[in-house]
Amino acid sequence: NLLGLLPHSFTPTTQLSMNLGMAIPLWAGAVITGFRYKTKASLAHFLPQGTPVPLIPMLVIIETISLFIQPMALAIRLTANITAGHLLMHLIGGAALALISISPTTALITFIILILLTILEFAVAMIQAYVFT
Repeated sequence: NLLGLLPHSFTPTTQLSMNLGMAIPLWAGAVITGFRYKTKASLAHFLPQGTPVPLIPMLVIIETISLFIQPMALAIRLTANITAGHLLMHLIGGAALALISISPTTALITFIILILLTILEFAVAMIQAYVFT
């Protein structure tokens, strides 16, 4: 994630296939380890306590689908956050360059916004890596 903040570099985590390639094995390892060592607790997540008997089959199906969607949601969220930040930085940087000849004061304000956004992107890159793991 931090690699993409360097000028003229490519961020591998802006590709959904890269994020899915990392998310699925990590998710599968966590699920398999959970079922292996804490079987009862893992199965308890499929059925909330106090569920009415007629709803049990439907809730188990919904929770199973939810379990399998988790790595896809994680990968899409990471891809969208990193891509949106990089795109915004690119657009604001281009605007700052275009404004230098038109209005230096506005260009300076835009450049300050770009610096603040870059600091935010550093934080987002680190937080996304933490959330991913």
